[in-house]
Amino acid sequence: MIQPQFTIRTATIADIPAIFSLIQALADYEKLSDRVTGDIAQLQEDLFGNNPCIEAIVAQIEASQQVVGFALFFTNYSTFLTRRGIYLEDLFVLSEYRGSGIGKALITKVAQIALTRGCGRFEWSVLDWNAPAIAFYKRIGAEVLPDWRICRVTGEGLKNLASP
Repeated sequence: MIQPQFTIRTATIADIPAIFSLIQALADYEKLSDRVTGDIAQLQEDLFGNNPCIEAIVAQIEASQQVVGFALFFTNYSTFLTRRGIYLEDLFVLSEYRGSGIGKALITKVAQIALTRGCGRFEWSVLDWNAPAIAFYKRIGAEVLPDWRICRVTGEGLKNLASP
């Protein structure tokens, strides 16, 4: 495999269509395409609007200027550490570029951001069936926590929970 030359950089507003396309590709990979109900306009508002709540970095191939990967993250907080942290919502690289160091470069950049900001931890979730991702995360030194489960309430369930 030829190793492509790439750049990791902060996403710009011009990257929004590419990032949204990668989100759709990620959903397809995870067999969750039917769950993508958001849109480009909301993604742009959340990244670059008056009250941004997420951040993103992208991997761009130098020769073609194509964005082939991204990491999307936000600040969270650990009450036990009494320090902020970074939660990596999504890390994705197009399949034809996997194994070229792009995924590691993206996650390394987010780790650097966490350290620069004085974060106490950097964490993310992984689907239990995604053996390649789990193996990759273990290789880079991540601990896959066996005893934590994600709890989620969405849609009608969220409306019901919020009702007095």
